[in-house]
Formats: sequence, structure tokens, C-alpha cells
Amino acid sequence: MKTYSAARKWATFALCALVSLVPNVDMTALNQAIPRLSADLGPSATQILWISDAYGFALAALLITMGGVGDRIGHRRLLLIGTAVFAAASAVTAYAGSAELLIAARALLGVAGATLMPSALSLIRRVFTDPKQRTAAVGGFMAVGGLAVGLGPVLAGALLSHFWWGSVFLINVPVMVFVLVVGLFVLPDAPGAVTGRLDVASVPLSAAGVLGVVYAVKEAATHGLGVRVEAAAAVGVLGVAAFVWRQTRLAEPLVDLSLFRRAAFTGSVTANLFAMFALVAQSLIFSLLFQMVFGWSPLKAGLAGLPGALGAMAGGAALAPPLIAAVGRARTVAVGMTLSAVAFASFTVVDAGTSYWVLAVLMVLSGVGMGLAMTVTGDTVLASVPRERSGAASAISETATELGGALGLAVLGSVLNYAYRNALDLPAGLSGAQASAARDSLPGAVEAAAHLPARTAGALLDAARSAFVAGMHASLVLSACFAVLVGLTALVTLRSVPKVIEEAAAEEEPVLVA
Repeated sequence: MKTYSAARKWATFALCALVSLVPNVDMTALNQAIPRLSADLGPSATQILWISDAYGFALAALLITMGGVGDRIGHRRLLLIGTAVFAAASAVTAYAGSAELLIAARALLGVAGATLMPSALSLIRRVFTDPKQRTAAVGGFMAVGGLAVGLGPVLAGALLSHFWWGSVFLINVPVMVFVLVVGLFVLPDAPGAVTGRLDVASVPLSAAGVLGVVYAVKEAATHGLGVRVEAAAAVGVLGVAAFVWRQTRLAEPLVDLSLFRRAAFTGSVTANLFAMFALVAQSLIFSLLFQMVFGWSPLKAGLAGLPGALGAMAGGAALAPPLIAAVGRARTVAVGMTLSAVAFASFTVVDAGTSYWVLAVLMVLSGVGMGLAMTVTGDTVLASVPRERSGAASAISETATELGGALGLAVLGSVLNYAYRNALDLPAGLSGAQASAARDSLPGAVEAAAHLPARTAGALLDAARSAFVAGMHASLVLSACFAVLVGLTALVTLRSVPKVIEEAAAEEEPVLVA
């Protein structure tokens, strides 16, 4: 186990943080750019969906594969390749002249993105050998990713007010080029620790399994159950089953399934999944609340969502390490999820007349709780497995996070929509098409109101906003229940984490690097 200077460690952390920042900003900034690029390129409704989803689908499908590739060729090399491809794909995206080229460029961005997160976490695992420093670094890394989700709409709003829609993608290029150039000199040499060849047959099986499940969840959330959802779910389940079966018969599997025998690893991955389940849905809900209920601009709504991200940074980077030392990892996760559960439940007092500062306090509280929990679980995933498997372990954790986000949007979004429809009391004077649009969603109600007389439009908007708040309350209560469940699970699965980490550390021989 090599020891690096403090400057080398934190320079590596800074580069890895940039690697986390750019893709997360890119994903959220896209939503702001869609109206402009739609007017310019004229994509169909189906093409708009693929513009939004191509990145996420490619990322989710290849995370496991890229984690295994990094364990074999070295995570430094894979990260540098990924940054170069990401910069090139961002330039193509910014200047895409057709919807088809834009979709292809977004998919290429997803392929590059799949190389970045597992490699960055593995490099942090390599340079930060002290447990307290590693926990702080992982907390900071994850907090930067969370902050990026909040910064995306703000940065996109600022750019779109002065430049064309491609500017939100072009800004990625200089950042990634900087990481590539500086990384050649700063990032530690990390040769592949797994010597076996990559099993080519495992790649399509893992991609089909993950992509089938994620697509089925997203499609069910958008259009409900149907033939396409059932077919995608069948492909996903069969793909996962075939992938697992093949891994058990390989001398050097793409994913070492024995990792799941470690309660600390399995518990941490599961906690990440359900934490992201609540976090992603919360982000969407508050974006709609600020814009559709409070009537704020996208830029103001983006700024209003930042307190949660700042709370996550404080919880992850500053509070998690001392709290782990004081009460242990299991209790730290439980404390974090309890704080989040209290915040989620407290949001039920929010309505259209609630002061923003009440919301800001609750967002900070939930952010601190999520930051505590996800820092501990993310660090535990890295610390509880052998160093040579850190890429595959990180990829599994990231895949669970992607799946958790998709499930959160599907389940909590469905709960919100169901409660919204049940609570909506439509005024008289609406046509059948207008009533149908209003029942579909709050944005549909806002669009229908634009074509109604002022008095009827006002009554419809009041009813729709009130119904949305009722739906928001129902989904956040469910989020609170999931947060409590994650906290209780962590108390059981993470009890043995100190012993597991000591055993993993004992397997690595210290080597001092001048």
C-alpha cells in the first residue's frame, strides 16, 4: 500500500471532484436547454425523450463493464481516456446540427461517463490510505456530485440568458481538457491489479440486464404498464440472471459476486440505492414546486434548491468523519437517515403560502442527513473490499445509485400523480381536452389555463397547485418511511464494519513513496 504526499493526495482529490462535477452538471443542465434546442432542431416527441435518456441509459448499461476494465488496465489510464472522450463528445453535442447526431453524442457522453465515476473513486481509495482522510475525501467527492445537481440549472440558466443552447455542453470541454492535461502529471500510477482477460460475453449480459430494468422502470413511470414495459422487464431479469450465472463459472469474473457475502458491502450498496431513491424524487418535486406553484423562474428555482446541496456537503465532508469516530458507521448512517426522515415528514406543513426560509431550513436538514449517510456507505463500499476490486465495487455502487434514482422517479412520481389526481377538484367551464390535460399533471394544468378566461384559469391553477401540494406531501411521507427503513437496515448490516475494514487493510503491505 503506497503512501503519497498531502499535496499529491489533495490534488488527486481535486481532479476527481471535477470529474464528478462536470457529468452531474451536464445531466441537470440539459433540462434547461431542451426548449431552446427543440426550437432549433425540431425533434419529435420520441427524439426529445431519447435526447434526455441516451446519456443515462448508456451510463447505466456500461458502469459494471467499465469498473472491470479499470481493474484490468488501470484506473488512471481509464479515467484519462474517459475525460478525452467526454470532452470530444461534449463538443459534438454543442454543435450537433440534427436530433439524430445529438442523440448519438449524448450516448457517447454516457459511455465516457461510465469510465469516470468508478475510476475516480478507485483513485481516491488508492491515495487516501488513512481511514479518516479517506472518509473525508469520499464525503467531499459525493458532496460535489450533489452540489453539481443543484448548480446545473443555475449555470444553464445563466448561460442560456446570453448564449445559444450548445453553450451548456461546450463549457464541459475546457474543464475536461484541464483534468486530462494536469492528470497526466498528478494522478497516481494505478496499474491494473486483475490479471485475467475481460470476459467479452459478460459485457452484453450486464448491459442488457441493467438497461432492461432501468428502461422498464422509467417507461412504467411515464406511460404505465404495457407490452414494452413487460418486454423490457423480462429482458432485464433474464439478462441479470444470465450474467450472475456466468460470473459464478469464471476464474476471473467481471464482478466478483463473493463481495455480496460481506454484509457491510451489501448493506452499503442497498443504503445508497434507497437514499438516491428519495433524493432524486425530492429534487424533481421541489423544482416543480418552485416553478409551478411559487411561479419562480428556472434560474431562481435552481438557486432556491442549493441549500440542500450545501447541507449535503457539510454533512459528508465535515460532519461524517468525527461522527464515525464518536458513534461508529452504523449509527452515523442511522442518524443521517433519521434527520432526513424528520425533514421529509416536516415538509407536510408546506403549502403555497409557506415562507421560503422554512423550506430552506428543512432542505439543509435533509441534505445534512443524506450527506452523512451516503458518505459512510460510499466509503464503506471502498474500504470493505480488496484494493484490486475497488473499480468493480465502485461500479456496482454507482449502478445501484442509478437504479435507485430511476426507481425513485417511478415510485414516488407515481404516488405524487395518484394523489394529485385524487385531490384535484376541477372548476366548471373546461373542455374535455383541457380537463384531461389538467388531470394529467400540474404542467398540463398550467398549459390548459393559458387558453381559458382569467377567472376560470385562476380557479384551475388554484385547484391544481393545491392538488400538487397534496401529492407532494404523500410522496415525501413515503420518502420518510424509506429513510427510516434504510437507517434500521444500516444498524444491522454495518455493525461489523470496523472489523471488516481492519481485515481489508491488513491484506495490503505498506510501501512508502518518496
